[in-house]
Amino acid sequence: MRAGVLSDEKNIEFLNENFINTWISNVELERTPNKKQLNTLRRQQGFKPFDKTHPLAQAIMKGWKKHSPADTLVLSSELELLGRLPVNERGAPYNGAKGYLLFLTESLERKLPGLHEATLKPTKIDWDTLVESGAIADDDLNVVLTNGKAQQEVLSVFRTQSYTIVEIDVTAYKDGGMLSIEVWIGDADLSGTFDLFSGDTQPPVELVPENVLASAKDIPPDERKTINYRFDKGRVFKLGAIGKNNEKGKINGFMANISVKPVPEDRDE
Repeated sequence: MRAGVLSDEKNIEFLNENFINTWISNVELERTPNKKQLNTLRRQQGFKPFDKTHPLAQAIMKGWKKHSPADTLVLSSELELLGRLPVNERGAPYNGAKGYLLFLTESLERKLPGLHEATLKPTKIDWDTLVESGAIADDDLNVVLTNGKAQQEVLSVFRTQSYTIVEIDVTAYKDGGMLSIEVWIGDADLSGTFDLFSGDTQPPVELVPENVLASAKDIPPDERKTINYRFDKGRVFKLGAIGKNNEKGKINGFMANISVKPVPEDRDE
């Protein structure tokens, strides 16, 4: 591509103006079966593998075309798949430099080039296996935010039987702030509720609706919501994640982006 469509100045200018351009090899996401042994060896040598449970990785894996050695994918800022161009299928009307520019333009216009031929389904994650293998923890989850580190991500799971608890320590913010928790639900068939409690709330007896400070209820799979809670002084919170009661025995994953933001000053009326 560097000697072809990416050597065209108009394409380069259009890409730089409208996209965040990056790439990832098939080996990193273990798309190539004969490279799994190599990945095992790399892990033994301290190599940190790409997190396939991350929403960005899931969006990339959703866009793969079977048997294609490489794909050009266009994703929105919300990680929606907007276009796909397999490297071996750059025929009309997407062949050549002008065709590649057409592909990029149609993707931005949400015409979904390359995505009409089949219904795409994301690769399902086995959350139970990830917990059992130790790849994901579901207890002793702690977040400590400071002025020097005002944001942290947590990747874990929730079930229907009891809360998964994330302790959030914001005691460094002595004058308070706005606690913001953006929650992204995994792809399993289980919606999740996220409740924010005071840090001195004792589980499981005191984890009841009457003690909830703020919450996001019944978030469906593959969707996200944000909890915002203003606090006036540094303290500790507990974030509880749980599935719907009528779906016992199920498990799903979640990623929470937890941060503290300045509180806007009140304006005089």
